[in-house]
Amino acid sequence: MDDIELTRIRLRWDEPGIEDIEAAVAAEFSRREDAFRFPRPGARIAVAVGSRGIANLVRIVGAAVRELSARGARPFILPAMGSHGGATAEGQREVLAGYGITEAAVGAPVVSSMDVVELPSGADGPRLFMARDAWESDGVLLVNRVKPHTDFHGSHESGLVKMAVIGLGKQTQALEIHSYGVSGLRERLLPAARAVLETGKILGGLGIVENPREETAVLRLASAAGLVETDRELLARARGLQPRLPIDDLDVLLVDEMGKDISGVGMDSNIIGRIRVRGQEEPDRPRIASIAVFDLTEASHGNALGVGLADVITRRLRDKIDFRATAENVVTSGFLERGKIPLTAETGRRAVEIALRGASVRDAAAARILRIRNTLALEEMWASDALVGELAGREGVEVTGERAPLLSGDDLYPA
Repeated sequence: MDDIELTRIRLRWDEPGIEDIEAAVAAEFSRREDAFRFPRPGARIAVAVGSRGIANLVRIVGAAVRELSARGARPFILPAMGSHGGATAEGQREVLAGYGITEAAVGAPVVSSMDVVELPSGADGPRLFMARDAWESDGVLLVNRVKPHTDFHGSHESGLVKMAVIGLGKQTQALEIHSYGVSGLRERLLPAARAVLETGKILGGLGIVENPREETAVLRLASAAGLVETDRELLARARGLQPRLPIDDLDVLLVDEMGKDISGVGMDSNIIGRIRVRGQEEPDRPRIASIAVFDLTEASHGNALGVGLADVITRRLRDKIDFRATAENVVTSGFLERGKIPLTAETGRRAVEIALRGASVRDAAAARILRIRNTLALEEMWASDALVGELAGREGVEVTGERAPLLSGDDLYPA
């Protein structure tokens, strides 16, 4: 393998990003002025935040805080992330701090607790819960990115509807919904969200859609009455903007890093073509024989949920795993296969060897190999010679001609 080289390729997308985030948020609040009139001066408004890997999150949340404050409210930040952060109040505060969400950064205090109150629910379940801090506030503004989910596909996936239920209901609600398996997400999420909205506690939601370059492309503020429809519309827009690998059939995908700041399941299952959730059909593409992952991001705080989607990992990655935090997240979801530890290679070189073997590759020089930084950063990647010919001349793909060795010491190649 020492003489194998990869070629740098770049993917091009035309969807522009929003440059003036603050002005865009202000415009949305002006457009929805009727939904954000408060019953009394000094109303305590919970700004629910919790998803990872959102571009401009600090700017978006800070702008929302300023708009609420300008209307006489006293906003505070509420972690809305189900069981993440080890399912502890301090852990969730630390997760938000890792995203840059602190009182100093956004101008509102972070109030973190795992306490919940139970809400009225139908006889056939699921039981419904809301964070006590949200319930005791004067209203809740959800702030979340809307995008295809990594566990299931339906009319509402990751976004405002899901945050209204699982995010806002803390670990208690996450356990309840996930106890129904994938049907709890696919079929029970929307009725549960409608029931939560009927309490009148949620004022609305600020939905975010990103373009393939991880830039903020859409900001939309919805009132409580329009939240479900806005979430559905933004999901359709997000599906149209979602990036994908430029090749559907690979022997080996090499992933430099996985992590909770990249995807809720470490690697976006829509990108790698693996869901591994009982009851949910697997994607028909891409078709990847072996996936090797080399590192876990520091922002994951040791949570390696999704590591089971890989076939081989390095010792470097394994040594970073916080098994308690990972187990807490995996068990809450109920999707146990995603928490299984793959074969562990002592070096990056050995990981590549195992991945090639697992793909039944007899001639490494002819292998169909793609290397990416992570499943969020897809604008640039590296391809083996077996793929370059297919990619050359394809619309939206630039083959740069820059070359680098597949292996360099213990690493794949220089960054």
